[in-house]
Amino acid sequence: MTRGAGVGVFSALGKLFGRKPKSAFATRLKNVERTRIADRFELDNRLGQGSMSKVFRARDKKLGRTVCLKILDKVKTERFEARFVGLQRPHEGIVSTSFRHRNCVHTYEWGITSDGEIFLVMELIEGVGLNFLIETEARQLHGNRFNYLIQATDGLEYIHQQNYIHRDICPRNMMVNRDDVLKLIDFGLAVPNTADFRKPGNRTGTANYMAPELIKRLTTDQRVDLFALGMTAFETFTGRLPWEGSQSLQTMLSHLNDPGRDPLDINPKLPKPVATMLSKAVERDPRDRYQTATEFKQVLRDLKAKYPL
Repeated sequence: MTRGAGVGVFSALGKLFGRKPKSAFATRLKNVERTRIADRFELDNRLGQGSMSKVFRARDKKLGRTVCLKILDKVKTERFEARFVGLQRPHEGIVSTSFRHRNCVHTYEWGITSDGEIFLVMELIEGVGLNFLIETEARQLHGNRFNYLIQATDGLEYIHQQNYIHRDICPRNMMVNRDDVLKLIDFGLAVPNTADFRKPGNRTGTANYMAPELIKRLTTDQRVDLFALGMTAFETFTGRLPWEGSQSLQTMLSHLNDPGRDPLDINPKLPKPVATMLSKAVERDPRDRYQTATEFKQVLRDLKAKYPL
């Protein structure tokens, strides 16, 4: 029997007896010690559920503290990782635990459940999402808009300095705690800022905040995060987006074909320099928007000194 035929036989037997070949991603995790969630944690209540995970408030018996426990869906995670065949993208646990910054959620550790799912043990942020503050037009925003955006830019600057692209910057992924400290969360889509991961084709993120070059499946870089932060800033100051619509293909296509609304048409009371900053931040051509988080942060700081918004 030839080697190829042998592989075919074993593959057929695997299908016959219900066994599936392990994915490359699953193989990378096979030697990690398993943790039985019920033994390690006392689950309190569900804090939320993302497209690829479940999040709980929990008592960590090992650390002796109340934490945020995030459990990644095994099938969806493996499906996402399959997009990076041969690249061995660092998974969310590795990325999250490598970040140590005031404006990034602190992840204490990661592990594998007895069911083969990745879990993350994170600080519990007592607060609300920036999206909630925007949607409810909360008084908390008054006088804090620049403060929150500068903190978001500070966190993003750090992530970029670690040579990563976040790829899902949006108000939903920014939490504001009771001390008005903003923290970036959810590094599940983050990729290294290297040539292989910047190649065209991998369209991920939240539709309303995706940069045109990402939508068109062109070569990308860290400026996709700057566009998403610009969209977040636009929404923070106007309560709306320059391109309205549901998170759909039509919304994404509008980023490509329409110039977007002038922020002064939405909020005529905005100081002209602030409106100019918002328009530049969401320029469709990446060469025309802010080039680095550091540059964007300095502009925000300069405007904050003049306009207490």
